[in-house]
Amino acid sequence: MKELKEFTIPFVGLKLGEHQFDYKISKSFFEYFEYEDFNEANINLEVLLIKKNTMLEFTLSFTGTLNVNCDTTNEPYNQYIKGSFHFIVNFGDEFNDENEELLIIPHGSYEINIQQYIYESIVLAIPTKKIHPGIEDGTLKSEILDKLEELSPNHDEITTSEEDEQTDPRWDKLKKLLTDK
Repeated sequence: MKELKEFTIPFVGLKLGEHQFDYKISKSFFEYFEYEDFNEANINLEVLLIKKNTMLEFTLSFTGTLNVNCDTTNEPYNQYIKGSFHFIVNFGDEFNDENEELLIIPHGSYEINIQQYIYESIVLAIPTKKIHPGIEDGTLKSEILDKLEELSPNHDEITTSEEDEQTDPRWDKLKKLLTDK
């Protein structure tokens, strides 16, 4: 997969200390990863890079909204998300990204692309079950909700038949043995 240039940070010319980068993440970023589970995205991302002599520390912090469809009614709504992810970049003989919080890049590298970390941290911040806020507070009016209410079982109308009320006398004798201790 080709890297997005805007998320490549050249760290070789930076001084030791803290450096901040700000990004606006939109739906086109997720289309690049072929992720199409929402309609729109408006996320503010702050990347804090702390450059040290032997390693780089990254902290990704993001807040924003995703326009998603409700899992119950399929109505679109804006889902607020917030999260952060911290990882360390160290230098070694060869590239190694087996540990999600420690990335090892070869000596002599002069830049790092963080697009995969951004993508994964935002996607993992999306709730697994997306419920429209109008369902929870009762303000959403929808044909689907009306149909679900109509088809839901009413616990008040459930009646037991006379067959269920009568038990087998053999079981009654066994139950009596348990209670006669």
